[in-house]
Amino acid sequence: MVNRESWASARPTWESERSIHLPQTGPEPDLRAYVRRNMFTSMRMGRVLVLQHIERNCLFPDYPTTFWVLAVLSVVFVGIAKAGFGGGVGVVATPLMALTISVADAAAIMLPLLIACDVFAVAHYRKTFDRRSIKLMLPGSVLGIGVGAAFFGYFASNERMLQIGLGVLAIIFVLYQLVRGLVSEAIAKRHSHAAEGILMGAISGFTSTLAHAGGPPAKIYLLPQKLPREIFVGTTVIFFASINQIKLIPYIGLDLLRIGHVGTIAVLAPLSYVGVKLGIFLNARFTDLWFNRLVYSILMITGVQLVIGKSVIIYFFGQ
Repeated sequence: MVNRESWASARPTWESERSIHLPQTGPEPDLRAYVRRNMFTSMRMGRVLVLQHIERNCLFPDYPTTFWVLAVLSVVFVGIAKAGFGGGVGVVATPLMALTISVADAAAIMLPLLIACDVFAVAHYRKTFDRRSIKLMLPGSVLGIGVGAAFFGYFASNERMLQIGLGVLAIIFVLYQLVRGLVSEAIAKRHSHAAEGILMGAISGFTSTLAHAGGPPAKIYLLPQKLPREIFVGTTVIFFASINQIKLIPYIGLDLLRIGHVGTIAVLAPLSYVGVKLGIFLNARFTDLWFNRLVYSILMITGVQLVIGKSVIIYFFGQ
């Protein structure tokens, strides 16, 4: 039983510590009434906070229209690449989306979409890959993923640095594609060593963590082995499917992949299937030469734009 006199004498301390405002005039309040009223007030405030949290994290974020346009193109490009048309064009996805949203959000949205595409690819190549190459590259990729995660964590509050890093990777990828014919021939004549497999796996893990663009380092190690085409493709499919699964750990741990992305991913996911079907159609009827040139031109412009931090047209021709 609470003594009314002790309650009244303790009222100033209670008010200062608990921020419960008692009336200064009128009859002495009943303790039960105040507890009940403040309990209901707390419940209402809690309900508002919960609703705000749900709106911020579960419903569709307020992305600009340009994001949805670029996101649709990005996911379709990924699907086309998974179908084997336009080698490596899927790398354009993350930089393209990062023009309108943060680098972390762009990478996080793409990861589940890539994993969804991996499911179909792995089902086809699950028995057609080089186990030795996977065993050598995968441990290195774990190290590279760790370094990439540390990079994300260190520059989490510095979006400009993340944009520059992503833009530089995009430009390097395009430059690699420009000299790939010469480089690939020279690489194919070499003899790859086990240490090189670990190193290239680490570089692939790092670039894949930042931009989902780990293809070139992996190919530098795999090409000299002169694997049959089916086994070569299957090895890259299994390797990057494994990397994408591992990347879930730091993406979730660093809060890059959040509940708020679910709605966006759900809308974009069917487009990956559309992209795969389109890639199969194009692969059967057209050469990918001009398609690759178009996509790599877009990637170069996107990379430069991320590095300089503004539209290329405005930068060179504007104020």
